[in-house]
Amino acid sequence: MKNNRYCVIMAGGSGNRFWPVSRESRPKQFLDIAGSGKSFLQITYERFSKFIPKENILVVTLSRYSHLVTEQIPDLPKNNLLLEPYSRNTGPCLVYATYRLLKRNPDAVMLATPADHLILDEDLFEKTLGHVLDHVEAHNVLMTLGITPTKPDISYGYIQISGGKASATADKPFKVKTFTEKPDQALAEVFCKSGEFYWNSGIFAWKASVIREEMEKHIPEITSLFKGWEEALETPEEIPFLEKVYGDCPKISIDYGVMEKTDRAWLYPGHFGWTDIGSWRGLFKIFPEKDRNGNAVNAGWTLLRDNKDNLIYSRDRNKLIAVKGLRGYMVINTEDALLVCPRDQRSFKDILADLGMPEYEKFR
Repeated sequence: MKNNRYCVIMAGGSGNRFWPVSRESRPKQFLDIAGSGKSFLQITYERFSKFIPKENILVVTLSRYSHLVTEQIPDLPKNNLLLEPYSRNTGPCLVYATYRLLKRNPDAVMLATPADHLILDEDLFEKTLGHVLDHVEAHNVLMTLGITPTKPDISYGYIQISGGKASATADKPFKVKTFTEKPDQALAEVFCKSGEFYWNSGIFAWKASVIREEMEKHIPEITSLFKGWEEALETPEEIPFLEKVYGDCPKISIDYGVMEKTDRAWLYPGHFGWTDIGSWRGLFKIFPEKDRNGNAVNAGWTLLRDNKDNLIYSRDRNKLIAVKGLRGYMVINTEDALLVCPRDQRSFKDILADLGMPEYEKFR
C-alpha cells in the first residue's frame, strides 16, 4: 500500500517576496534564506523522503527553473520533474500533477506541499502525515493540514471546522465548514476568538482519483483544457501539449477553485511547529535569535546603534553594515542591490510595484 504513496512538491513560484535576495532567475525556493546551508527545496525534499520513497517524489516547477532543480536534487528521476511552461497558480499545477500520477498509478495517494515551509518537529510531522495518509487511503476525502492559530495573523488563510474546537492537542480529523482566504484584521480576530478556526498550512492529501473528480466538477475551465492527457503526458507530445494548455489556462488556486467549494474537505490538526516563511516579515517572526533590542541580524560585520525591531541581512560577509536610529525596518544587502524599507507589508509591496518599471528590469 505504501508504494502507492506519492509527494508532489510545488516549486514553481517566481515570487519576489524575498527581493533583493530572490530574483526572477533564482526565486526563494532555491535559496538558503535561513542560513541552514540548504535551500527551501532541498529541505522539503529531504523532509518527505524520510517516509515517501524517493522514486515517488515529484517536483513541479517552471521550465526555466529545471536546471536549478536538477542541480539541487541530483538524484531526482528525470520523469519526476514536471515542467510548467507558465505560472498559473496551484490549481493548474495540481491538475497537471494529478493526471501525471494517474497515468503512472491509478491507485496513487498524493501529498501536495509548497517548497518553503519551516517544520520544527520533523518526527512529529512524519507521524502526523502517517495518520493523514492512512485516513485518506480509507476515505474518499480531501484532507488539509491545519495549524492552531497563535494570534489573528492576516497573512494566512483560515479554515472553520465543525464538530469540535481548534486546539493545540486535537489529534483527529474534522469536517471542514468554511475556507476563508486571508481575512482582514477584524475578521481574523473574530475567527481566533471563536475557537473554530485553524490556519491553512497549504499541505494537502488525497487519492489522485478523488481530487480528479473534484477538480473536474469544480474547475472544468481548467480540466477541460487537459482533454487528451492520457495520450499526451509522458510522451514527446507533452511539451507542445502543455504549451497549448497553459497558454489558455486561467490562474486559480486549488483553495479557491476546489477546497472552498467541495463537500469532501476535511482537516487534520498539525502540532509539529509550522511556519510559512513566505516573506522577510515571516523570516523576522521566526528568527531564532534576536539581540536585546529585538533586532534579527544575519550578516558578517555590523555596527548597530540605537536600533530596535529591525531585520538586517547581508549576503556579503566582508562588508560592514552600519545602522543607526531605525525602528521596525529591514536592511537587506546583496551584491547589486540594497533595500532599506519599513518591515510592514504595504511598504515592501510599494517597492516591488516600482520595480516593475522598465528601468529596473535588470534588478528583478
